[in-house]
Amino acid sequence: MSSVGLFLAVFLIGTALQGYWIGFLKKRKVIQNLKLYGPQNHLRDKKNIPTMGGAVFLFMALLSGLTLVFWGRWSCQEALLFLGFPLTGGAIGLADDLIKFFRGSSEGLRSLQKLALQVISAVAWSFFLMPGGVLTLAPGRVLDGIPGALVLLFFLVGTLNTANITDGLDGLLSGVMVISFTALLLFIGEGDPGRFAALLGLGLSAGFLIFNFHPARVFMGDCGSHFLGGLLVSICAAKGMLLLILPLGFIMGVEVISVIIQIIAIRGFGRRVFSMSPVHHHFEMEGWGERTVVLSFWFFHLVGMGLLLILYKYLPLWTGGY
Repeated sequence: MSSVGLFLAVFLIGTALQGYWIGFLKKRKVIQNLKLYGPQNHLRDKKNIPTMGGAVFLFMALLSGLTLVFWGRWSCQEALLFLGFPLTGGAIGLADDLIKFFRGSSEGLRSLQKLALQVISAVAWSFFLMPGGVLTLAPGRVLDGIPGALVLLFFLVGTLNTANITDGLDGLLSGVMVISFTALLLFIGEGDPGRFAALLGLGLSAGFLIFNFHPARVFMGDCGSHFLGGLLVSICAAKGMLLLILPLGFIMGVEVISVIIQIIAIRGFGRRVFSMSPVHHHFEMEGWGERTVVLSFWFFHLVGMGLLLILYKYLPLWTGGY
């Protein structure tokens, strides 16, 4: 199976399955339970939209992994290396989504419960990635022992949660992932096992965007955001360029920083910096249309990521060169 063939198969089959899955979710009334403190227009416009569209990602990842192993493109070890963490992360997100559905609530797993499961998943995968106790951050930059394990744990768990935070508007995260996985392909050569993983992420994100762009017909849920975030960081780590997640996750970093700033401002100074956080909601509250916010954030991500990728490629700080 060629890399182009994999992309087309994932895109076409995933899109077809997503269309069927949306119908199933609507029939079973698996709809998004909205947070009451979000933008008021969301309570009106998004109350009957199905969620857990990301469950298709998990199925397609398993199907693609088995196919690649069967055709000899991946070994079993490579399949676990690229898909182990995203699938366990996605499973945690799916559990959270199912709890919300059965409770009829916007609250699923408790924060500490979810964090504990994420850490357990990340630690287990870290042992698989670092059998010799050495983590490669970028070409020529390595960390070993406990410092390396802690850095890897931070990026793994952090990317799951920043992806989840970013998934707050129609098409925002799925579009960002299309951009990021496309950029990631520039760093992975043809025939490399990691290229198949990146094309899997690109195909799933692009196919989902058809249904998720405003006005959305389905939301990916925590299972989808956890899977895509986990896949992106897993490929970077597995290919020995973990620091590449910083430019590839640029807008996700901006989103989580806005939340941190807002919390510090409210708790420390009794005032808000943003009308609402994450920052994409701030622009909604300021009167921007949802589609305008999403397209602007895509552009901002593309520019910010591009500048950081230039730094990643040429500065000694990142590459270890002099």
